[in-house]
Amino acid sequence: MSHNQITPSAFDEVVPRHIAVILDGNGRWAADRGLPRYAGHREGMKAVREIILGCMDSGVEILTLFAFSTENWQRPEEEIIALMTLLQLYVEQEKDELRERGVEVRVFGDFSRMDGPTLDAVKRIEKATKEGEKMRLNLMISYSGRADILNATCELARRVREGTLEPEDIDEETMSQTLLTGDLPDPDLLIRTSGESRLSNFILWQLAYTELYIAQVLWPDFTRDDLLEAITEYQRRERRFGRISSS
Repeated sequence: MSHNQITPSAFDEVVPRHIAVILDGNGRWAADRGLPRYAGHREGMKAVREIILGCMDSGVEILTLFAFSTENWQRPEEEIIALMTLLQLYVEQEKDELRERGVEVRVFGDFSRMDGPTLDAVKRIEKATKEGEKMRLNLMISYSGRADILNATCELARRVREGTLEPEDIDEETMSQTLLTGDLPDPDLLIRTSGESRLSNFILWQLAYTELYIAQVLWPDFTRDDLLEAITEYQRRERRFGRISSS
């Protein structure tokens, strides 16, 4: 695991305020080494620690990690049990240090299919870190971007039916605030590992103008050096949000 330090002075340009990451490649990492998929997920926990520390060193305010999608429930039962067990282990191993470092952890997703111990772990890490003010860490678990939009749409329709909201008052801001991530700014940078170039039903509404960076390394091999490379590439780009270039 890399221990290179990233400091704000390492950057001549603005650091992205909000970075989102699709964690991809744990299974392939394990398969390449003749190991069970569980071993890849376990190794991926080290990369989670790397990117959290790297983001804190670089001045990133918000980090959102896509760890488990609703589609992942279709995986073999033994792998799902292993993933939920790893989440519980992560909470026990990291919650105290995250609290001490000032990281507030929030978990988003559909928890209806989670078992009791996993749901308890989610509640514990949120409670333990709720006073964090240095960085916000969002863990997206059992999350679906489409379901998030559909649920928000149903909520807005309910308000209209109840007479607390007029249809003409529904705008982009209203929709954004009704999503699970309603209290967050949209990501400035999305990193996806393992060389794959798709969004995989991640935060679809929120990524409308996010800069995309595809890292070729598998997630367990992702280091702070890879994070630095992604941020440096982000700084080379001109974000126009549909406007004409200023040059």
